[in-house]
Amino acid sequence: MTPTETTGAAAGAGTTLHVGPEQAGERLDKALALLAGEISRARLQQVIKEGGVALNGVIATDGKRKVVEGDTIALVMPAARPPDPVGQDIPLDIIFEDEHLVVIDKPAGLVVHPAGGHEDGTLVNALIAHCGESLSGIGGVRRPGIVHRLDKDTSGLLVVAKNDRAHQKLAKQFADHGRTGPLRRAYLAIVWGVPRRLHGTVQTQIERSNKNREKMMVVGEDRGREAITHYTVIERYPPLLKAGEETEALASLVECRLETGRTHQIRVHMAHLGHPLLGDQLYGSGFSTKAARLPELARDALTRLGRQALHAAVLGFEHPASGEELLFESEPPPEFAQLQAALAAL
Repeated sequence: MTPTETTGAAAGAGTTLHVGPEQAGERLDKALALLAGEISRARLQQVIKEGGVALNGVIATDGKRKVVEGDTIALVMPAARPPDPVGQDIPLDIIFEDEHLVVIDKPAGLVVHPAGGHEDGTLVNALIAHCGESLSGIGGVRRPGIVHRLDKDTSGLLVVAKNDRAHQKLAKQFADHGRTGPLRRAYLAIVWGVPRRLHGTVQTQIERSNKNREKMMVVGEDRGREAITHYTVIERYPPLLKAGEETEALASLVECRLETGRTHQIRVHMAHLGHPLLGDQLYGSGFSTKAARLPELARDALTRLGRQALHAAVLGFEHPASGEELLFESEPPPEFAQLQAALAAL
């Protein structure tokens, strides 16, 4: 396939592709995905079903059909549909942006994607308004590509794709969890007490609770999905005193590095260790009486935080177009930093 043929697959345009020996014997949808490299296979399957592909001059609606060397495939990509949900003028703290992606420092309280109870006012609504025509048709709709998420009440760094190719490549990195690539995700968490081991790995299976569908839980090895969190204790509150004068630690600051990305993973794993996050009403409700033991300054700071003490502080990945390794860092928001300072003064 020539470079002009790749460009010809743009929305609303037609292009002619030729099956070579590398694609011979493949399914039509897979051969198309190999030839039209910037378009996802799922999107191409949709276009095939809608009659946008002709094989040797005949409309082909069966993506499973095998192709042979020398076949000619005509592809017409329909224009991307208007976005649903709609764009909304919501302020964004943009750390980095180009034609391929945007990195956001998300505030606590902002939902990432529309869902039940949050049909609008989300990060997706904000990005649709901000990016406008620079968004290409991800999955046939002009919308941002969400490759990972943060809980509503978790602050910090989030990367979002602006076109199909960037979406595919970023999603592949997040699916690999950094095992073979440069993906890095580190979070700061303030937890009750101090883990017995100052650094370690929590490796469990996690699934949604049958009793509370908003909650995830650790389950046996034959159930759920694998979840791996590496943690390191950074600070202890109050700090260790001289030898022989150790005091009980009320809380600690922990860095958590994700090797997988399950729903509520850090919150579940820290609670599993017996050290839930401060302010986490879902996984740390049994520790609410501990707040009464905090000095007034720290207690007030925790009340002002009003959420789980979790911040996505570091995000690194390979740029989907240039291949450059990018690394971003985010300072905790003021209310998180105020809680840290109040605890450090214990």
